[in-house]
Parts: sequence; structure tokens; C-alpha cells
Amino acid sequence: MAQIKVYGIQERLNPIKTKLSEVIHQCVVEALQFPPDKRAHRFFPLAKEDMLYPAGRTDAYTIIEITMIEGRTPASKKKLIRLLFDRIKQEVGIEYQDIEICIYESPAYNWGFRGMHGDEVKLNYKINV
Repeated sequence: MAQIKVYGIQERLNPIKTKLSEVIHQCVVEALQFPPDKRAHRFFPLAKEDMLYPAGRTDAYTIIEITMIEGRTPASKKKLIRLLFDRIKQEVGIEYQDIEICIYESPAYNWGFRGMHGDEVKLNYKINV
């Protein structure tokens, strides 16, 4: 299970949401071996005055937060981050310095979905990849 939040300035984020979601999903499927039908993305387009960012960034500055059940190897998470950087740059046109990614993990018992605790659900994909 994974939930993905994407933050950016609304004038820049809104026109690319569909393409960005597709690229992010392809990376998650490849790096974490998610089934293609597992996508939970939420976009937070912000007014420019609500999106403060470090010097050296542009209005394309985009933050991607990935929350998921713990269990993936460091290699899998690093692969995901590398794929995201490279494919977002190539396919969406956001430069590396304007992309920030953070992965948050929590134990399966902290999750609830399909009316059950995450550690009780039988998933159709592996967590330990």
C-alpha cells in the first residue's frame, strides 16, 4: 500500500497533473513491483504565496511525498527515487533541482483499508522487494 501526495504551484502543477501521475505510477510499478491497478495519488496545487521554496528553485518546484507500509529494501527505495528524478525530468520537463522526494514508512498495523488493519489484509503484491 502506498499513498502519494504531490505539492506545487497551481499554475505549474494543474496542467501537468495527469502526465505527472502517470510517470509517478510507472516508477512505483517498476521499482516497488506494484500491480498496475494500485494508484492513490493526491495533488495539492497551491497559490504562489503559499508555496515557499529554497533559493535556486523555480516555480516548477514540486514536492512528492510517498507514504507506504514498511518493508521495502533501501535498494528498492533508491531505485524509486532515481526513476522519479530521471523520468519526471525527461517526460514532464521538471529539472532535478525543482524536484524533492520524501518516503515515509510505517508498520502495516498502522494502516487501515478495506475495513481491516493493514497487517491482516491479504495483498496481491509483495511488500518486501
